[in-house]
Amino acid sequence: MNKLEDLLAKRQANLPPRDPATLSATAEEAEEGDICPICRGAGFVRREYPRDHPRFGRAEPCVCVLDEAEDVRASRLQRLSNLGALARFTFDAFDPAGRDGLSPSAKSLLAARAFAADPQGWLVLSGPSGSGKTHLAAAIANERIRLAEPVLFMVVPDLLDHLRASYDPDDEELNYSQLFEQVKNATLLVLDDIDAAAGTPWAREKLFQVVNHRYNMQLPTVFTTSQRPEQLEDRLRTRLTDPGQTTVVSLAPVVKGLYQQVGGMTEERLREMSFRDFHLRPELPLEGRTYVSAARDAAVRFGENPTGWVVIHGANHGCGKTHLAAAIAGKALDRGESVFFAVVPDLLDQLRTAFDPDTTGSRDETFHQIREVPLLVLDDLGAHKTTAWAEEKLYQIVNFRTLSRLPTVITTNLNLAELKACHPRIYSRALGVDGQSIEIVAATFRHGAAQDKRLGTVSRRAPK
Repeated sequence: MNKLEDLLAKRQANLPPRDPATLSATAEEAEEGDICPICRGAGFVRREYPRDHPRFGRAEPCVCVLDEAEDVRASRLQRLSNLGALARFTFDAFDPAGRDGLSPSAKSLLAARAFAADPQGWLVLSGPSGSGKTHLAAAIANERIRLAEPVLFMVVPDLLDHLRASYDPDDEELNYSQLFEQVKNATLLVLDDIDAAAGTPWAREKLFQVVNHRYNMQLPTVFTTSQRPEQLEDRLRTRLTDPGQTTVVSLAPVVKGLYQQVGGMTEERLREMSFRDFHLRPELPLEGRTYVSAARDAAVRFGENPTGWVVIHGANHGCGKTHLAAAIAGKALDRGESVFFAVVPDLLDQLRTAFDPDTTGSRDETFHQIREVPLLVLDDLGAHKTTAWAEEKLYQIVNFRTLSRLPTVITTNLNLAELKACHPRIYSRALGVDGQSIEIVAATFRHGAAQDKRLGTVSRRAPK
């Protein structure tokens, strides 16, 4: 059987760009030496036990690992763990204050330490980006390695990428089933970011097969999720909330009102765009003023009680779409809620850079922050050319926020038919049951063009 790190490394060139911190060492970095004839270099074997034996179906260290010197064995376990740069995340390095003012309770740290000392059942760490759940999950894995016990750490989107890439029935050297079986039967498995498994039904089914197998076999597993487990899809929810097998620990934020942005919308500029400053164009005929007023009133109602999605669209640049979106965001900040304002072309550029293998730092920090923020504004979603990878990342954000019922604002210069044609999956999420649209049909405010008398229209629901 091939080593897990070899299986992952051989498909690296075929995968979307990702942070090398989530990948294990390559085969070239592995130790030189003879391959064990028992485990064929995997380091683990499955021994024959009766079905009712507590170790039935579990992977165990091979004799070649047990006979190694302590430092050599620790090095091998570290490589096989797939932790990579996350080896620095230990309990001693854990900052109780968290990042960005987010703080886990003492209960979270105690629960993680207890699980690391004696992995029994499942542990689910739930909390927003920056709350420390990945740090605690990696600390559990590192503590098991310190105790000379095997562990496998997988970021779920990366795991699904690897499985898709290795699913090639004509490839005799790289066997998909080997990778899948090693993940399913790992002695201790850490699945980081399990709620990020958006995408194809195939990907979701593969993830469920891993979870269901480990549930049935009662194999120790750690999960991290940004959603509460009760919000996950039904098949995952019923297993991750089983009180007979699972301990759920929540790491909650303690501060609100943070403003983050990608693009040129600074908080100072945003504060200049209030509803009060949204011009109703007094030079226009009554009909035109009525349309513009209706558009503003619809945005005000959403800003006072943001639920679901709102799409603000209009063909002309400068007609007021961004102004209304900024005013909605300003209202949320006034209430002490966190806001992320992202100009879509700039966001896609930043995600591509963040996921580049040569980029240092957290590969998915922006992705998680924008996905989970209480109010998100996606400004200037247009017909710009983009890659399938970038479109998939954008859809993952949209899909997560739809399932989590997080309010979101989109501005676009496309009409609804064009939006549906250019971004069909985003359209179906944004303008579903909880979606509404606000249309501004107007000439650019800056140029004072008042010839078009259809200056603002609003529709509460998108057309079928």
